[in-house]
Amino acid sequence: MIRTLRKMGVSSSMLFGAGFASIAASVVSWVMSHQFESTAVDRADRWGIFIGEWAPTFFALGTAMRIEEVIGEEGPEEMAGMRAPTGAVPVG
Repeated sequence: MIRTLRKMGVSSSMLFGAGFASIAASVVSWVMSHQFESTAVDRADRWGIFIGEWAPTFFALGTAMRIEEVIGEEGPEEMAGMRAPTGAVPVG
């Protein structure tokens, strides 16, 4: 999927921008719903949360796209040096 998005011209910067835009849209939708609708605050909260949930998806896609951009530019051979040596113990 990431390669297909990259072929379509989508960059990691665009996806990170979409993540930040969804955070801003979440706040704006909450304020607009809270001010202009006569319903309770619950509906405004739901709209804000619904749109705010898009941000992690965009950030994850942006990170995956960034990895794809680096691997695509450097190739898998150059990336081999970045692997942990065999027998390495993971931290954490």
